[in-house]
Amino acid sequence: MEKRSWAEPYKIKMVELLKMTTLEERKAAIKEAGFNTFLLKSEDVYIDLLTDSGVGAMSDQQWAGIMMGDEAYAGSRNFYHMRDTITEYYSYQFTVPTHQGRGAENILSQILIKDGDYVPGNMYFTTTRLHQEIAGGHFVDVIINEAHDPDSDHPFKGNVDIAKLDRLVNKVGAEKIPYVCIATCVNMAGGQPISLENLQAVRQWCDKHNVMLVHDMTRVAENAYFIQQRETGQQHKSVKEIVYEICALTDAATMSSKKDAMVNIGGFLAMNDATLYERACELVVVYEGLHTYGGMAGRDMEALAIGIRESVQDNHMQARIGQVAYLGKKLEDAGVPIVKPYGGHAIFLNAKAILPHIPQSQFPAQALAAALYVESGIRAMERGVVSAGRDAQTGENFMPKLELVRLTIPRRVYTQAHMDVTAESVIRVMKYASQVKGLKFTYEPKMLRFFMGRFEEVA
Repeated sequence: MEKRSWAEPYKIKMVELLKMTTLEERKAAIKEAGFNTFLLKSEDVYIDLLTDSGVGAMSDQQWAGIMMGDEAYAGSRNFYHMRDTITEYYSYQFTVPTHQGRGAENILSQILIKDGDYVPGNMYFTTTRLHQEIAGGHFVDVIINEAHDPDSDHPFKGNVDIAKLDRLVNKVGAEKIPYVCIATCVNMAGGQPISLENLQAVRQWCDKHNVMLVHDMTRVAENAYFIQQRETGQQHKSVKEIVYEICALTDAATMSSKKDAMVNIGGFLAMNDATLYERACELVVVYEGLHTYGGMAGRDMEALAIGIRESVQDNHMQARIGQVAYLGKKLEDAGVPIVKPYGGHAIFLNAKAILPHIPQSQFPAQALAAALYVESGIRAMERGVVSAGRDAQTGENFMPKLELVRLTIPRRVYTQAHMDVTAESVIRVMKYASQVKGLKFTYEPKMLRFFMGRFEEVA
């Protein structure tokens, strides 16, 4: 069958003008930012691939929904629209809105985790693990080994190794495992999906041991698209159908709606257990707001409800994943070491392979992200030893096998021409990679250091 080109399933009706900077201006900007791309000013960035969180372009329907905001303190009609949409598309019966995903993580962790508990998951995410640790828990990585190999072509590198779950329960007992946390399209593994078959096996394991299954559903629609495209027997289903099936296999979920649902702010904690919902409503009042707005304005809840509907459309997901794959193929064809297969929300550069002369103790991914900005004005982010943090007991840096730079593609924001410029810029950095210097901390926060840490070059 002849392969045909595709185009974005939307047209542009407004643009934002970008500032163009010189090489000398970018050198000064990255030095002022302490070689941390998080500390760059947005106006000094040409193509912003730092994150896909809250930076997508909303549709005309979402903007129209903004004007329908009911800003009542209690009982906003937008909350009930959002709640009913979550039930319709995601299956969960109860919803507690939060300002974003980490608000939901905080509430869930405080309710479910006791001091000394163990929380297994298919690779950590930074804020998720921190909330688990603050609540007294210990994160345990149970993802398959292929997830730690950037060159593995395994189609579902987000899968859980059931044998690792068995070893954990045999070691600590089921009473010490409050829940298993499953992320769809695992961020730290390179945006890699979990298969429906594997998720069903995790569900069976949880039922056997009477353990809850919690879903980090930030990128569930992207995961559903990969299942549709890669998993045997799933091709006849729509993304919408697979999304519902994924969610229905789990007991509760945390959601940062700033990704899949394409809103600038918002998230929620969803569940099927009425008692858990009551406890969550009590805590959301303390940390976020009343249980019918929880840190969100009515207008944002309306935009979120509409964004959920748009996120599960097959045409949207084909264009969304297609743009990521377009960039990935251009880089791979040029010989740039990247994580394979291509992820759902980003292309991840293998900084260890690109900068082999920089030891991991000198943060090669951080250095590569800074070098890319200086070269082109493109802002990416580190996903390696800086993000991994330090061992609380020994004080030593965690040394993850993956040392990556994430080129995160915002939804419905950039054109293919922007992807061409990005690929060309990465290729140019590759040519003088041996000249890139390692980094050392000049300021290191105790928690989530990748956000606020500052560095200088190692002579």
